[in-house]
Amino acid sequence: MGMMQGKVALISGGAEGIGAATGRRIVAEGGSVVLGDIQIDKARALAAELGDHAVAVPLDVRDLAQWEAAVQTALDTFGKLTHLANIAGISEPGAVPDVDLDSWSRTIDINLGGTFNGCRTAIPAMAASGESGAIVNIGSMLALRVGAEFAAYCASKAAVTALTKTIALDCAAKKLPIRANTVHPGAIRTPMFERYLEALPGTVEEVEAMFAANHPMGRVGEAVEVVNAIVFLLSDQASFTTGVDFTVDGGGHFRS
Repeated sequence: MGMMQGKVALISGGAEGIGAATGRRIVAEGGSVVLGDIQIDKARALAAELGDHAVAVPLDVRDLAQWEAAVQTALDTFGKLTHLANIAGISEPGAVPDVDLDSWSRTIDINLGGTFNGCRTAIPAMAASGESGAIVNIGSMLALRVGAEFAAYCASKAAVTALTKTIALDCAAKKLPIRANTVHPGAIRTPMFERYLEALPGTVEEVEAMFAANHPMGRVGEAVEVVNAIVFLLSDQASFTTGVDFTVDGGGHFRS
């Protein structure tokens, strides 16, 4: 029996990268997934690949109505919602004195507001399932050890960390069998990372070496390494774990 047997998870950012890899893994572990993403064609292609245990929905995480529709799709398609993985996010550079204000607002709205919207919408449906459930929100190594040139990203991910702990405490106080934890990736080989490789000065090899140097293990991570942590925390194997900061960053958050 798989780690996610019979579970139903809603995944934001489910079309590519860590979100897509999480969807594949949950289905492989016996669960079903609703893949939410603004890249709806990619999400639908992945859902078709995964078969009857997957469905795709358009999801701009800033839009509460789209979250409500995504939750309803889970209920209509699979009869329940038991798990949530808030993976959608953006990263744009900028220090406080010079960050583009639209970029600041967009980053906060997507990374923090989107996570809030997902939890606000999903928790009542998860509680109504009558089953144990779990939420995993994606933070960042930079939530724990900030970088000056990523003000909005660091602030949004640090706030997600605190938000997750409030959810963990609230669910426990209300005797809801819902756990909430944060996974903090370092630099991970995803489409977002590939865009940074192309955008920053220097060759691709030089830029990757720069990112790798921020991790004591001397490399960037792979999506599957983050997925391993996400699925563990979603699964019943982590049944007594809530409110934690689970780092998958090669030691980057405590580098010297």
